[in-house]
Amino acid sequence: MNFDHVGIVVTDIAEGQQLLTAMFGIRRWTKVFEDPGIGVYVQFGIGRDGPCYELIAPLGEDSPISVALKTGKGILNHLAYLVSDLEFVANGLMEAGCLPVGKAQPAVAYDGRLVQFFRSPAKFIVELIEAPDHQHPYSVQ
Repeated sequence: MNFDHVGIVVTDIAEGQQLLTAMFGIRRWTKVFEDPGIGVYVQFGIGRDGPCYELIAPLGEDSPISVALKTGKGILNHLAYLVSDLEFVANGLMEAGCLPVGKAQPAVAYDGRLVQFFRSPAKFIVELIEAPDHQHPYSVQ
């Protein structure tokens, strides 16, 4: 597993981008991805020395992140890892006591490659992304 990003739930991508730019000096951002299959908008940003942050905003009221926004819990949402074999790594996580949050599904931000989320026994979320060589296409904003 290779670390990819920390996911942060925000109400609005542009506001989240402004905040992370002000707080961490992040100036390299990807385009905003609209992912109706997952129900979110996402954008990735990285500073000069990393790490990569993913801003996650709801695509509608039925978005899976709406609860986090309403309760204020789970805003620092997940740790994400690139893997070459999602099923193999997922089985290892489940053997360690992690529970799948849902089925593996294609993600727009990863060119349709499969992603799957797991809740750990310590109550944090891990995202597996079956795209071992993925590189986010950043540009300076």
